[in-house]
Amino acid sequence: MNNQSLISVVIVSYNAEALLQRCLESIYAQQYTQIEIILIDGDSKDRTVTIIQKNAARIAFWISEKDNGIYDAMNKALNYVKGQWVYFIGVDDVLTPEFSALAQQLNDPATIYYGSVWKSGKKYLGKLSPYHQAKTGINHQAMIYPAQVFAKKRYDTQYTISADHVLNMELHKDPLYHFEFQNFTIAVFNDTGVSSLKKDQLFEKRKANLILQNYGWGIYFRFLFKTLKAKLLKH
Repeated sequence: MNNQSLISVVIVSYNAEALLQRCLESIYAQQYTQIEIILIDGDSKDRTVTIIQKNAARIAFWISEKDNGIYDAMNKALNYVKGQWVYFIGVDDVLTPEFSALAQQLNDPATIYYGSVWKSGKKYLGKLSPYHQAKTGINHQAMIYPAQVFAKKRYDTQYTISADHVLNMELHKDPLYHFEFQNFTIAVFNDTGVSSLKKDQLFEKRKANLILQNYGWGIYFRFLFKTLKAKLLKH
């Protein structure tokens, strides 16, 4: 394959000795070769650092030190990426071969590309309308960002679980970027992680206003109507 752009694949880890090697192997197995791995570890107390050290020759940059959560670690990683594209994978997730197929489609630095992931053995979520992007959000492991996005943006660490959703809301409004779906299922997403089991209370409190700010009145009123309808049906 020629003319490949460099993709920075970011992994953040903490006490992940049972998961990290599997995640790394799924990256090593990619047909797309222009990938650098940036690994930020949160001062793990198990054998995670030993595993990192054994893989150090294939990792472009790694560090192990205390951080203030997942998004703080991801922001830290962004200081070290050298790729034209950036992809974030959970240490408990793995890439599929179709990641390389999507990687071959990356050609427009104004486009945020996304596909699908496998979740509980099923394809999840597919192509999303602006309304569903606002309401549900694109799965983080399904997205490849142009690196220039992060020249001016970082994840808002006020949001402990949904900072990626908030960033994507802001990018939807940003006239410099647009989202494009490609029909590839690029990762196997672990749905037993913290983001699947808990809600970000601050985000839930602000969600309607964030939708209004970034998607406009039409989607805002649709969201309020659907939310009210769901509450009425529940009771």
